[in-house]
Amino acid sequence: MSILSILEPATSTAQRAAVTRLTTGSIPATVGADLLVPLADGRVTDYANFDHGASAPCLESVRRAVEAALPSYASVHRGNGYASRITTQWYERARAEVHSFVGAREDDQVVFTRQTTDALNLLAKALPADATVIVFESEHHAALLPWPAERTIRLAAPTSSTGAVTAVADALRQAPEGPRLVVVTGASNVTGEIFPIAELTAVARAHGARICLDAAQLAPHREVNIEQLDVDWVALSGHKLYAPYGAGALIGRADWLNAAAPYLYGGGATSSVTADATVWNEGPARHEGGSPNVIGAIALAAACAAISRHREAIEQHERSLLARLRTGLAQIDGVTTYDIFGADADRVGTVCFTVAGISSTLTSAALSAEYGIGVRDGKFCAHPLVGHLLQDSPEHATAVRASLGLGTTREHVDRLVNAVRTLATQGSKHQYEESAHGCQPADDPRDLEAPRIW
Repeated sequence: MSILSILEPATSTAQRAAVTRLTTGSIPATVGADLLVPLADGRVTDYANFDHGASAPCLESVRRAVEAALPSYASVHRGNGYASRITTQWYERARAEVHSFVGAREDDQVVFTRQTTDALNLLAKALPADATVIVFESEHHAALLPWPAERTIRLAAPTSSTGAVTAVADALRQAPEGPRLVVVTGASNVTGEIFPIAELTAVARAHGARICLDAAQLAPHREVNIEQLDVDWVALSGHKLYAPYGAGALIGRADWLNAAAPYLYGGGATSSVTADATVWNEGPARHEGGSPNVIGAIALAAACAAISRHREAIEQHERSLLARLRTGLAQIDGVTTYDIFGADADRVGTVCFTVAGISSTLTSAALSAEYGIGVRDGKFCAHPLVGHLLQDSPEHATAVRASLGLGTTREHVDRLVNAVRTLATQGSKHQYEESAHGCQPADDPRDLEAPRIW
């Protein structure tokens, strides 16, 4: 179902036209593609965004969909007013769009959440009381931490795809009887490497276990199909899918969710409340208590529709840029890149690296202040994995992550490679110090105060 169908009930031609899909075969346009940023030497340059792994910029088509929905925005599900009826249809059609985007089974539920973290915490609350969870320590904290500690088997970070499958198989053989859930990332948020999802699912099935896929880093870059992969649940975030309006989703089997207590107690989750008893809804409403984030759901659906339409062009764009980036960094003395499964592993557009003699904090600060490049430094909410990757590098406790996407160009890649080469060979042009804004040049002339925009 296209996002265009969200606007079918509306009578305004202008509203429908506002979300007309792009007709070219190019990648979708992003808001802020023309963003200019100041440099420490007084110059201004366009922003080179290599921080898509944290939050991706908004798609222009998403912005148009939101702008089209706002004039008639209202509460959903229990209003007979025109605006409420229209908004309710958009909300439920957004649910259908997300369902289609991940190739869900007919009876799978789509529960709107705040983001992947919220979705996985919802599933954790819905676990049967005797369920055992198996998870790699290489997971993002969102997938690593929500599960009951006393019933969670935490596996060491794998070093190969085959080793990952073997480790899960061994853990399942040794796990207690009862329900079991394997939790696995689709693509590492640290290295971008894609985990062997189909093989892990096959192992889970062979041992009567279920599997949940954290697709936060995978869904923006590669197709995710629940039915083909045979996973039980998928969790994803709008803000990584070019829809930064505060919505995510948990998509998958209904039985555990319908048997669990509501995630949020309140209006919308109930079918009946009396002095003596409360009857809770089944289905998505059971866990969507309170007024839902309708605009976030519409934005997420619009992003899903755009990415689905342009999937081939998106993958080609990102593969080309990633190959150029990895080749360029590999040719710089003193730069070390890090992998879980090895240099030849399939991956999305993320590279984790360090520069000899320069801390990751200084590297990211210099890339920003001197070259207008945005990267991420630290442990990326995956502390055990980063510790594992850097265990043979006593010089570095943290790393730099460059994650490309639709807001990245070939010139950006060349600028990043050349900037890293200059830092590795000549060092930074300025002295840096810690400030309220983080690490920045001691003589920084830039005005980094953000004025009110309201």
